[in-house]
Amino acid sequence: MKSFDTRFRIIRIKKIIRENDVTNTYIFDYPLFAKPGQFVMVWIPGVDEKPMSVAFSDGREFWITVCKVGGFSSSMHELKVGDKIGIRGPFGTHYEIGNGQKIVLVAGGYGVAPMYFAAHEAVSAGCNVDFLMGARNKDLLIYTHKILGLGVNLQIATDDGSVGVKGYITKVLEEVLNRGKVDKVFTCGPEVMMKAVGEISFAKKVSCYISVEKYMKCGIGVCGQCAIDDTGDLVCKKGPVMSWDYLRKLPEVGQYYRDAQGKKQYFFKKTI
Repeated sequence: MKSFDTRFRIIRIKKIIRENDVTNTYIFDYPLFAKPGQFVMVWIPGVDEKPMSVAFSDGREFWITVCKVGGFSSSMHELKVGDKIGIRGPFGTHYEIGNGQKIVLVAGGYGVAPMYFAAHEAVSAGCNVDFLMGARNKDLLIYTHKILGLGVNLQIATDDGSVGVKGYITKVLEEVLNRGKVDKVFTCGPEVMMKAVGEISFAKKVSCYISVEKYMKCGIGVCGQCAIDDTGDLVCKKGPVMSWDYLRKLPEVGQYYRDAQGKKQYFFKKTI
C-alpha cells in the first residue's frame, strides 16, 4: 500500500507581488519540484487549509497566486514578507507537454497563473505556444508582462472590450483552431469557460485538458470531498488535470459544483 507524507513544511514568504487590486503572487524559497497543473495544500495557522495551484516551480523557488474572493484568501492577503505558512504537496496530475508540440493555452481570470507555468515549461520544451487570456476587464488582467517575456503569442479578450477582443476568449480560440494544426489545448479558469473550451476543441478534433476545481479537505484521496458525481472519482487523485474526453460525459461539468456541505450550487439559476 502506498503511504502518504501528510506532514506540513513550514516555510516563509520570500516576496509578495501585487498583480492587481485583488490578486497577489507569493514567492517561496523552497524546492517543491511541482509540474504544471499540480497543486499544494496551503495552511494558515488558526485559519484553514485550502488547495492552491502552483503558478511556477523551478526546483529552487515556487509561486502561488491568490485572488481575494473569500475568508481564506482574504487572510492570505493579510500576510507579509517573512510570515510563515504550512504546505503539503505537490499533489495531483499535470499537463503533459511533448517536445516541439503546437499548444494552445486558454486561461480565464486567475487561472492565468497556473497557465503561465505551463507556458514556461512548454517554451522550454521547444513548443509553439498560443496563450489566450480572458478577463472581465483590463483591471483584472494578471501576468501579461511575464507571459510576453516568454516570447509566446499572447492574445487577450475582455468582456467589456477595454483590452483586446471584446467578448469571450473562446471566440479567439475558435479562430486559432481554424488556422491550422494544433496538438493540444490546455485550459484553466471558470468551469463554464473551460466547458466551452472543451466543446470547441472536441468539435475541431483537438485533444483538450482541463484543470478541474473541487472543494477539497485532504488532497490525498482520504476525505472523499472532491468526488465526482456518478463516478466517485476523486479530483485530487484522478485530477486536477483531466481530459475533456472523460469530462464531457459527466452531467455536472459546467452545470453545478458542490459546496463545503456537499450541496449543489448551480452556475446558472435553474428555472422551473
